[in-house]
Amino acid sequence: MANLFFLTSVLFAKNSVIPKNLSFKKVFVIEKDDKLSLILKEKFANQIEIMNDDVLKISENEITDQKLVVFGNLPYNISTEILSKWIININKKFWFESLLLMFQKEVADRIIAESNNSKYGRLSILTNWKLNVEKIINIKPQSFSPRPKIDSSLLLFTPKENAFELKDAKNLEMITRIFFSQRRKMLKKPFNQIFNNAKEVASKFNIDLNQRPQNLEPEIYFKLTKEYEDLKR
Repeated sequence: MANLFFLTSVLFAKNSVIPKNLSFKKVFVIEKDDKLSLILKEKFANQIEIMNDDVLKISENEITDQKLVVFGNLPYNISTEILSKWIININKKFWFESLLLMFQKEVADRIIAESNNSKYGRLSILTNWKLNVEKIINIKPQSFSPRPKIDSSLLLFTPKENAFELKDAKNLEMITRIFFSQRRKMLKKPFNQIFNNAKEVASKFNIDLNQRPQNLEPEIYFKLTKEYEDLKR
């Protein structure tokens, strides 16, 4: 049987693997399941603050006025949705110091993928916009109980200084969605769908419309999004 609340237990263990210099004042735990929330309350009493809610519905900026260190083994079926939400909800001020998160390895590879790679896409670009990301380790199925059928990866995310300024993160989401929904097509089609003056915009950023979406660096997508925002004024 799986060890319930293993990660939370590690924080309070006498021989914890958490470095002594990484002290914490308060621990917030998000748990959607009502029964598990009650067990958490019984097990850890006043050591933690339990948020019995859906992680996708919580406003991260309202949890505390202090920057958070976030860690967790995200539910794999909604892990990309959670990460995207957290990035989109970053305002000018980051609400966290770092994110230490476990993903299905296939998803982690998409997050860290660079341009000109078949795994490169929307998630790679959105992450690259605001965050530095580092793969810490790959984890084999035998490290878990019960054992899953897939490999996992642990990723560390930290805020990126001087991130490219955009008016609305949803515009970057929209731009990349249009491009990568047709990732095997040449750039001409999505360009014409987004811009009335597609050739002018492509020329401005020295983009060959015969290329494909995976060939463009993240910075180009940021610039295209800003161009889109500027033209909408």
